[in-house]
Amino acid sequence: GEFVAYGALTLAAMQAGHAPQTTWLLLAMGVLTFLYECVTVLRSPELRNTAARRLAILAGKYLVLPAAVHLLVQQYAGQPLPMIVQIALTLLIVIPLGPMLYRLAYQPLAEASTLVLLIVSVGVHFALVGLGLVMFGAEGSRTNPFSDARFDVGSLSVSGQSLWVVAVSAVLIGALYFYFERTLQGKALRATAVNRLGARLVGIGTTQAGRLSFTLAAAMGALCGILIAPLTTIYYESGFLVGLKGFVGAIVGGLVSYPMAALGALLVGLL
Repeated sequence: GEFVAYGALTLAAMQAGHAPQTTWLLLAMGVLTFLYECVTVLRSPELRNTAARRLAILAGKYLVLPAAVHLLVQQYAGQPLPMIVQIALTLLIVIPLGPMLYRLAYQPLAEASTLVLLIVSVGVHFALVGLGLVMFGAEGSRTNPFSDARFDVGSLSVSGQSLWVVAVSAVLIGALYFYFERTLQGKALRATAVNRLGARLVGIGTTQAGRLSFTLAAAMGALCGILIAPLTTIYYESGFLVGLKGFVGAIVGGLVSYPMAALGALLVGLL
């Protein structure tokens, strides 16, 4: 949910001619993740022989890349950029926050009970909401629509932005179905979700699976925020309600397939 709000408000800041504060969060989380990884590498006897190479890779991933994104956004965010470039920059800022969040908050507790992980999730939610208030302020924002077109079907008026939402949702449903049913990585992710220990015993990298799941969550959340921001005002705390409604829709759909989750979401919306 917070990735939805961050994606929408980051794009809104750029369209208002400001450099989004999200880049500073990306820098801070990159530094914290790098320090965390450094401690892990230096404490592990089996990793000390390759510590220099590992630290160089980690520095590139968690220090150089966020710094490059930050400088790029600070340089060009205030300029009148095409919308596709603004969206690309938004995704470039928000998506890396997903795996960093997993590394800092969830990976150390990956073997904990579901209740502990739920409590941690509530804590992370409050932290991200507080940071959102600091970065974006209490005022809500909307973004420019992808399309200004409107279509009248009898007494019903349909906006072009709504059609964008439906079309991208359909593409995502198809892409995720193919990913989880037909690719090795997708099957490994499902196996980890079903039984983490069993997945590890058959050679699946459960840590990589967790990192990948948060990367996908950040990517889809940010993209969804970008899609709905022209239709509804997004506030720093809007992510919770969006995520909650989506979760209820998925439960109504049975948590078994993406088309059923979409139908469940439609039912919740109609009710």
